[in-house]
Amino acid sequence: MIEHVRPHEMIALSLMSQGKVRDIFFLESAPDRLLVVTSDRISAYDWVMPDGIPGKGVILNRMSAFWFGMMSDIIANHMISIDPREYPKECEPYLQYLAGRTMLVQKAMPLPVECIMRGNITGSFWSDFKKADVLKNGKSSSLHDARKIIHGLALPADMQESEEFLRPLFTPSTKASVGAHDENVSFDQMIEIMREWLPHNGFIIDPAVLCMNVRRASEDIYIRARKYAKKRRIIIADTKFEFGLLPSGKLIFIDEALTPDSSRFWPADQIVLGKTPPSFDKQFLRDWLVAQGWDKKSPPPHLSQEVIEMTSQKYQEAYNRLVLQG
Repeated sequence: MIEHVRPHEMIALSLMSQGKVRDIFFLESAPDRLLVVTSDRISAYDWVMPDGIPGKGVILNRMSAFWFGMMSDIIANHMISIDPREYPKECEPYLQYLAGRTMLVQKAMPLPVECIMRGNITGSFWSDFKKADVLKNGKSSSLHDARKIIHGLALPADMQESEEFLRPLFTPSTKASVGAHDENVSFDQMIEIMREWLPHNGFIIDPAVLCMNVRRASEDIYIRARKYAKKRRIIIADTKFEFGLLPSGKLIFIDEALTPDSSRFWPADQIVLGKTPPSFDKQFLRDWLVAQGWDKKSPPPHLSQEVIEMTSQKYQEAYNRLVLQG
């Protein structure tokens, strides 16, 4: 199997864009479709690492296909096929590169926000929570009665790291370019972003209604996935979704779905309040980078063989539990 797909090796296909992990190609014979190639590249702290994780692209592609299928009754998605034999003719010379790690999708206009669902308080949200001021509730001196306002959401001021929210939170963010940071926004700010973006891109849609539909789809997908994963001894602490609009204005689920790249997967039996649990995702890589003293501003160091192997094992374990044992 070819581990790394290089766009220049598919010269008859037109590269539309190259992200941190995915390469997207135009298809001249099918202008309403795109070919998405999931590479073995891995990113952390908004940087692409100089070394990939062998087999990672195949795992991400197959996991996304699995989740897209499971959620198709909640909302339509962009997936058409992951079988290269069903791809347009111009893909035929490159079947050796395309098997396993590619997806033929409907072309859609991505919304300008990322949709993050949070079931447990961790990561950057936990950092923001710790910095927020405590708002007392009347005369009560109890921290449980007090609140902290985070991106427009009121939360109990006494929450501990890794604690589960009473109900999952929908926390949108802006999309940053490679090397920049996403910015968390409130739901009202999301509506204002859509209010400007929709007419600029030719859509006559009520921005508030669209945002409510996006939030509802995000919540329904996450709740179903979290329940499913719990039965397989995994807690989905948080995850990122992306949505797009077809030319008709129809909202669909796009990009990737509930992979270790876009989610925090925790072993259900190792969660301790006040601590960050181990995870089946790239947190191991993030921790290693911090331990190396990397400043997150200059190009990242090469990964050790141990880090590459351990990260690969964690991705494979998540895939085994959620897909193969499903």
